Amino acid sequence: MLDCWQKDRNNRPKFSQIVSTLDKMIRNPNSLKATTPLSSSVHLPLLDRTTPDFSSFSTVDEWLDAIKMGVYKDNFANESFTTFELVSQMTMEDIIRVGVTLAGHQKKILNSIQSMRAQMNQITSVEV
Repeated sequence: MLDCWQKDRNNRPKFSQIVSTLDKMIRNPNSLKATTPLSSSVHLPLLDRTTPDFSSFSTVDEWLDAIKMGVYKDNFANESFTTFELVSQMTMEDIIRVGVTLAGHQKKILNSIQSMRAQMNQITSVEV
């Protein structure tokens, strides 16, 4: 069914092919448990959930750019969130106070901060 999301509409399956595939799935429910590996030619950017390694950034601005949230650079600077130590301690209330009003952006930044915390804890535990 991932073929339905092909960028080029000519590569997408026809309606009759979709109906046929769904019919086969209904008649053989065990086939639903089998997973098919993704084709190497298919790129699904929305499924790409890799988190950048925060230690590769020297500034909060670089980190925001890396997570595609660079529009909030001034907001973070104005609220004095200019170091990773401070950013890693941010809560949802802090993110809202900084001026991030879109729920998707809030979630993305918070998830990245949580990943940052985990990376910082990992570095700290290795050093000990």
